[in-house]
Amino acid sequence: MRARYPDIESFIERDGVKVGYEVYGTGEPTVVFLPIDAIVHSRAWKAQVPYLARRSRVVTIDPRGNGRSDRPTEASAYADTEFVEDTIAVMDTLGIDRAVLVGLCTSGWRALVMASTHPDRVLGIVSIDTWAPFLTPPVPARAAAADFDVELDVYVGWDKDNRNYWRQDWRGFAEFFFGEIFPEPHSTKQREDCVEWAMEIGPETMILHDEGPVSSTSEEETYALLGRVQCPVLVVHGEEDRCQPYERGMKIAEITGAQVLSLAGAGHLPTAREPVVINHAIRDFVAQFAPTPPVRRWTRPLDRRQRVLFLSSPIGLGHSRRDVAIADELRKVRPDVQVDWLAQHPLTELLERRGERIHPASAQLANESTHIESESAEHDLHAFQTIRRMDEILVNNFMVFSDLVEEQPYDAWVGDEAWELDYFLHENPELKRAPYVWLTDFVGWLPMADGGDTEAALTADYNAEMVEQVARFPRLRDRALFVGNPDDIVPDLLGPDLPAIRDWSQTHFDFVGYVTGFDPATVADTAAVRHELGYRDDEKVCIVTVGGSGVGGHLLRRVIAAYPQAKRLIPDLRMVVVAGPRIDPGSLPTHPGLEVRAYVHDLYRHLAVCDLAVVQGGLTTTMELTANRRPFLYVPLRHHFEQNFHVRHRLDRYGAGRCLEYPETGPEELAAAIAAEMGRTVDYRPVETDGAQRAAARIAELL
Repeated sequence: MRARYPDIESFIERDGVKVGYEVYGTGEPTVVFLPIDAIVHSRAWKAQVPYLARRSRVVTIDPRGNGRSDRPTEASAYADTEFVEDTIAVMDTLGIDRAVLVGLCTSGWRALVMASTHPDRVLGIVSIDTWAPFLTPPVPARAAAADFDVELDVYVGWDKDNRNYWRQDWRGFAEFFFGEIFPEPHSTKQREDCVEWAMEIGPETMILHDEGPVSSTSEEETYALLGRVQCPVLVVHGEEDRCQPYERGMKIAEITGAQVLSLAGAGHLPTAREPVVINHAIRDFVAQFAPTPPVRRWTRPLDRRQRVLFLSSPIGLGHSRRDVAIADELRKVRPDVQVDWLAQHPLTELLERRGERIHPASAQLANESTHIESESAEHDLHAFQTIRRMDEILVNNFMVFSDLVEEQPYDAWVGDEAWELDYFLHENPELKRAPYVWLTDFVGWLPMADGGDTEAALTADYNAEMVEQVARFPRLRDRALFVGNPDDIVPDLLGPDLPAIRDWSQTHFDFVGYVTGFDPATVADTAAVRHELGYRDDEKVCIVTVGGSGVGGHLLRRVIAAYPQAKRLIPDLRMVVVAGPRIDPGSLPTHPGLEVRAYVHDLYRHLAVCDLAVVQGGLTTTMELTANRRPFLYVPLRHHFEQNFHVRHRLDRYGAGRCLEYPETGPEELAAAIAAEMGRTVDYRPVETDGAQRAAARIAELL
């Protein structure tokens, strides 16, 4: 799923070649991302587009040879001037007189060609890791490689940049090439993206692309062309670029009189690997061309009310329930504090019902729950890979947060499994402006067995990056709070040559105990609460719920299918199926006597007095049932590492619930399990009741 979809998606056609383009947002000046080097396509700008489109009209163009554009079969069709004319044709079609151009590698060169030959169409240029012909020697490793046309018995390293090897093993070349393009550790997702985009062009078209004529045949002509660029230019170059030498970028800056942003430690595609830095750089460069300068407001610190910003993971409702409980306790300790929420649906539904302050910037967040639902299959959600594929959404949502706290000061930030906040703060620690609290109820990405060695290596790499971040910036998290106790943590290793998860967590977290999200005393009188909710003493109440993400529709249907058989086994059965805020109750089948409800406010009260619950394997609901000593069946989502490993370990420790695998939920099997567990006397380990107070006390220390 994308963080933002285009407002316009169309084509221009020139000399029989169709070129695809997309338009996002409104506002001036317009930002045009030139057709990028054709080994990838315009999705390479996915980390930039949603952010910039909140301020400007943004246009992206697929290069000839890749994406939605045609694949001409003559090298002349790939001349740099053809890409320039494609850009001008798109601008003409959209009525754009002048624009800020952004280019990378060969498209950076094309932007400079356009400014040289069509200066009236260009306001300014952001030139990133730009290629330019005959300007400085190539990177030494590339210069030492065999000639592009020579046929070798064995191709090693940059010798693979060879037409014969491309034809033998195009994917092999792409994997090597993007391994060099991203020298930064922990760049697995960025490399995978680029390799897949490269598969859309193929070797023969790429050969034609690289044979396309260029606008300079000598160093002198390159100097002359660059010397004609009169618009403002920002040159951005990674100092570890293995594709275009750093000296080349500095020479372009010298000739054009450009500003320079030098990226120490960065490779050739900082747009993907360092998106926050690049987004801010483009934003600030573009701002000089805005028709109306932005108005900023500052308030004397002593006149500011104390404010805390909460960010809760929207994947299910559990994070918001416990965070609301923590916020309530915080307000008891600090009565004057104002709590704001940067949140998205379905959390906003709960927060609105409580009258909480939802910051208007929340409307700019890309919805993570929708992405989760789009990735799910029948009771199957590969949680780790789903989070990896949510990368552009996480970038977008961090940029929303970053802009918000840049403009409006807060006294503390609280992120409850707000992965984008924690990750990008560690990647950009200079953006930390307030005390920061990190909450989580699990530590460590774990591989599923059928993921094999590849997934084991990926999860270990993600864990290693986390370990390195925390080791390098141990004080970035002013408070790291684990929602639970040390024994709740799985005994696994973070990966080969990495510490045990429990040992590492005990070093780096404070343990506040479990946060139930409600006061158990309010539901202690089971009979009174049952009567208040309309449940009779002579009926067996079974509550079926699958959380707030909308992934659990298949399990609901299975439980509904089992209802007639369960009713025969338990004549006084009353089953209430709660669809939740993201599943339409009307889409679910029903039976006489079965109750299907939409979102139920304060669902915890129903769960606290039921005779049985049937739920997914999420931590919040299962631990609420554990705290209230209710029997329950739980069915972990397949491939959901957290539910299958972390949550199950914790429930086993409490002696709570009965786990069913999804294949065990046929109508007869499920009905028999419901009958066996209904009203069973349980003997769970007690759950603490002061977790919210303990967490709030740790946060209050920072105010």
